[in-house]
Amino acid sequence: MPECFHPLMPITREGPIALVTFNRPEVRNAFDLSMWRGLQATMEALSAEEDLRCIVLRGAGEAAFSAGADIAAVGAERGTRALEDVYAAVLHTSFQSIRLCRHPVVAMIMGACVGGGAGIATMCDFRVGGEGIRFGITARNLGICYPYAEIDPVIQMVGIGVAAEILIEGRIFNGREAYEKGLLSRLVSDDAVPAEAMALARRIAEGSPLSARFHKAALRKLRGPSPISPDEDLAVNGFVETEDFHNAVGAFLAKRKPVWRGR
Repeated sequence: MPECFHPLMPITREGPIALVTFNRPEVRNAFDLSMWRGLQATMEALSAEEDLRCIVLRGAGEAAFSAGADIAAVGAERGTRALEDVYAAVLHTSFQSIRLCRHPVVAMIMGACVGGGAGIATMCDFRVGGEGIRFGITARNLGICYPYAEIDPVIQMVGIGVAAEILIEGRIFNGREAYEKGLLSRLVSDDAVPAEAMALARRIAEGSPLSARFHKAALRKLRGPSPISPDEDLAVNGFVETEDFHNAVGAFLAKRKPVWRGR
């Protein structure tokens, strides 16, 4: 049996490479709160391994890397400001566990990579995707305010202009567009994604692990500290108290378009 720190996140090994699979294909590998916690536990445990050289993240099946947060669980996990404050804290530490992991992390992207799934991918050091992927952050469709700390790597990767396309216009890019915008490190045919992602991981694993760990940390450190205060960070969660958010969640579950009232 594959090892795991969460039942829906099995880990398999190829020498010094760990392959983590988001195994919930029936809902396009969407994450509930326990999975966000499981991702953090998985990344922190793997980061502590001295003999590991690279981590590859992937979704089960070919339909989705991950559709992000499980909207069906919103009522139980995010319906109030108190719940959202807890959820946001878990989400933040989960995302940052990828960014702060000592080892290089590769996202193997097939199918939909949207919402929090795109958030996971943008935290990785490398992203390998196919022509047919769908890549975007869909926060605006639910009246969600995307967190500062998760916007930051998007800006560092693609700049303010493309970040505005993603967050404000709500663009969903195909593989070619995502590569041209700088969201993908490698673009290959859809059926070649697993092979290319693993080949990349093997090339990383062939190099000095100390050098890889230093350069990953150096690139992050050179970014400098975030200018956002803790109070500003916390204020983001206020979206959960808006009429628009609750109406949009209901519309999503009912498969209809939301009506925005700006309140």
